[in-house]
Amino acid sequence: MIKAGIIGATGYAGSELVRILMGHREAEIVWYGSRSYIDKRYHEVYQNMFRIVDDVCRDDDLEELAEQADVIFTATPQGYLAGLLTEEILKRVKIVDLSADYRIKDVAVYEKWYGIEHKSPQFIPEAVYGLCELNRNQITASTRLVANPGCYTTCSILTAYPLVKEGLIDVDTLIVDAKSGTSGAGRGAKVPNLFCEVNENIKAYGVAGHRHTPEIEEQLGYAADREVTINFTPHLVPMNRGILVTEYAKLKRAADGALPTYEEIRAAYDKYYAREKFVRVLDKGVCPETKWVEGSNYVDINFVIDERTGRVILMGALDNLVKGAAGQAVQNMNLLFGLEESQGLELVPCFP
Repeated sequence: MIKAGIIGATGYAGSELVRILMGHREAEIVWYGSRSYIDKRYHEVYQNMFRIVDDVCRDDDLEELAEQADVIFTATPQGYLAGLLTEEILKRVKIVDLSADYRIKDVAVYEKWYGIEHKSPQFIPEAVYGLCELNRNQITASTRLVANPGCYTTCSILTAYPLVKEGLIDVDTLIVDAKSGTSGAGRGAKVPNLFCEVNENIKAYGVAGHRHTPEIEEQLGYAADREVTINFTPHLVPMNRGILVTEYAKLKRAADGALPTYEEIRAAYDKYYAREKFVRVLDKGVCPETKWVEGSNYVDINFVIDERTGRVILMGALDNLVKGAAGQAVQNMNLLFGLEESQGLELVPCFP
C-alpha cells in the first residue's frame, strides 16, 4: 500500500486528491496537511467527507511527513516547495508538485513570470514534467520529483501537440483562447472571485502576460524542436469547474498550395492519442464541452478546418481539478510506483 501525504489538502485541488485517493485500491492517505485548519477534523472542512474521513488536519512539516509517506503531493502556492525542498527529503520520499516551481526549466523565465526568487533551482534539471501522455517514459521508479502541469497548460498543450509535432501548422501563428471555471483560482477569499463579481459575467485576465504562457511555449517548443512564441488569453467564466480552449493556427500548405485534409489531421491525432486512455478525440463535427468531462480525468479534443482562411480551429475541454490537477497527479503517482496508469481514475464524467 502506497502511503500518501497531501500538503494543501483543504484547497480545491487538495480536496480533489482526497476524493480520488479514497477510491484508490493501492494508496492510503496518512497526512492531511493544512496550515489554516490544524487539528480540525477534515470532514468539518469538507462536509462531503463526513463518515468517510475522520482524520484531523495537520501542519505542513515536510521533513516529518517525509518519514511517514512514500509520496507527497504538494498542492500549494508557487514558491512553497522550492523554499523547503532539500536533498535529504528527496532521498526519502517521492514528490508530485502541483505548483509551477519545477515546471519551467529556465529559472530566469520562472522568476520573471512569477515574480519570485527560486529557492532551490538545483532540483529543476531532474524534475520531470508530468504530462503523462507525452512524458510517461521519463516517469519511472527512479524519478524523485514530478512537476505536475497546470490546468490551462495541460489542455492547451494536448490540444495542439500532434499538429505541432507533425509540422501541420505554423506554430508561430498559434493563438490560444482559454476559459476556466472559478475553482481554477483556488479556495482563498478574493474579491474578483466573489459571487457578485463572477455571476452573469465573463472577463479576460492576465492578457499578454499570464504566467502559464511560458509553460505552454516551452513544451510546444520541444515538439517543434525550436523556440515557440504564442498568444495566450485566459478568461474567467461563472461555473465551478472546467477548462475550454479554442486555438487558432495557420495550416501549412503543400507545394501545390493544398491544405491538409481532415483525414491527414485526424491521422496526426490518432498517431499520438488513439491508445491513450484519457484523451478522447471526438467524432467529426462534435465540439468538446466542459459538461462532458466534469468530474473525470478525460480530455476531449476536436478540430475544424476553415478552408476560407487557411486556418485550423482546435478545441479541448477538461476538468481543471481532475485532469488539470489532482487526477493527473494520481496518474503520475501510478507511473512512479509501477501501477496501472488509470488505477483510481476510472471516473465517469458527471451529468447533469
